[in-house]
Amino acid sequence: MAQKSLLSMLPARLQFLLPAKYRTYAHPIVPVLRLSGPIGAIMPLRSGLAMSSVAPLLERAFSVPGAKAVALVINSPGGSAAQSHLIFKRIRSLSEEKKLPVIAFVEDAAASGGYMIACAADEIYADPASIVGSIGVVSASFGFHELIERLGIERRVHTAGKSKAMLDPFRPENPDDVVRLKGLQHKIHDVFVDLVRSRRGEKLNDSYDDLFSGAFWVGAEAVDLGLVDGLGDIRSVMRQRFGEKVRFRMIEPARPPLLGRLLGRRPLGQSSLIDPGEIVGTLEERSAWARLGL
Repeated sequence: MAQKSLLSMLPARLQFLLPAKYRTYAHPIVPVLRLSGPIGAIMPLRSGLAMSSVAPLLERAFSVPGAKAVALVINSPGGSAAQSHLIFKRIRSLSEEKKLPVIAFVEDAAASGGYMIACAADEIYADPASIVGSIGVVSASFGFHELIERLGIERRVHTAGKSKAMLDPFRPENPDDVVRLKGLQHKIHDVFVDLVRSRRGEKLNDSYDDLFSGAFWVGAEAVDLGLVDGLGDIRSVMRQRFGEKVRFRMIEPARPPLLGRLLGRRPLGQSSLIDPGEIVGTLEERSAWARLGL
């Protein structure tokens, strides 16, 4: 105990030399992690969120010495249900392990999977103009079978397993496939609803029939429905909670080494070559935001 007291008397600027358990902190510290973009596969032209990229940042955020809480700044239209759930579970696991509360702040949107991640927080705050909710499941595709017929293209698909080519966009839609898809969606939706109920509890206004319909609302409406705890931004809420001297520690992805960034550039003369899959991914991202009117 005496040794700890002596070590803690070091000037604040030298505290970093000490093991974390011996340091003293002049100001409350709150690590801040931004979770922005659609949730799911990440490609060069499509930034977003996936467990593989978010997990290391969460570990860093919850390991900041002297942290009073972890703040999540969320701006996502949603995406992969599985990736959203994995990120949600990792946040809850680290919060319980480190005994740190989590506070989420919604920017433009925390919708669908973005709201699922927000529910990992102990408290959620939004801007009056934020979009919140969309507690539902959606699958979107295209039907090209008439187009390829006009072009004189024959579609050949051979499978082992009658459902292996289910919902093939180059073949006419099979009603049995749609029934199967709807069943899967309902199961995922049940997981989402149970998660929201378990996290928001009695705060939810169950008298509103559309709460779990996939509808979304602006911030003030979300407060009335119990989807968020209040209106406010990270600076004002954290100052009110931890005092005017609270300090924010931004948790950001590590930049790749300079050599890696240089080698990752497209070769000279190929800068105009773009993977069609990346274009589709970018269009899907734009569509996800457009569904929210953003």
